Amino acid sequence: MRDLPQHRPVLAGTVHNGTSEESVRLEALPEGHLLHVLGAIEPSALAGELVKAGFAKSSIRKAGFRQWFVTGDEPLAAASLDALASALAGKAFVMDQSHGRVRIGVSGRHSRVLLSKGTAVDLDPSVFPEGHSVMTMVGHLSVQIVRTGDDSFELTVLRSFAESLWEDLTHMAASAEKDGV
Repeated sequence: MRDLPQHRPVLAGTVHNGTSEESVRLEALPEGHLLHVLGAIEPSALAGELVKAGFAKSSIRKAGFRQWFVTGDEPLAAASLDALASALAGKAFVMDQSHGRVRIGVSGRHSRVLLSKGTAVDLDPSVFPEGHSVMTMVGHLSVQIVRTGDDSFELTVLRSFAESLWEDLTHMAASAEKDGV
């Protein structure tokens, strides 16, 4: 019998701490689940269907016109995905992107300085509050940025670009620590 390929988290165990614990922290987040939902459904209705299907701990992030990413740390259960797809039939389509995208946490008092080195998005809390998300470019890579706290963000990138983004963020972190106020 032939061995099948095994899933290996692309950034498994990777963490970058800045020069001080509060400065900048990069963290490879768990590769739980990431679903792409497309269709004419409001986020509140989607949230209700997520709870019924077993995705109560998941977050909904706007990913474009009538598009959302549903993310969570828990592994994807096929029965939950089937239940969600059935509940959304006729309203929206759901596609599993868990294997194709990676989430990276960026936090610390210089996190905005770090991200400003790679994107033109205004990350000031008055413009980009907690829970807000945007699809943008970080350098040459397409990334979704979500504010998850006062000084914390989550970046979602295609799996094949995760290591490149990690390297870019590591270099930007060193620069942000020098420039941070």
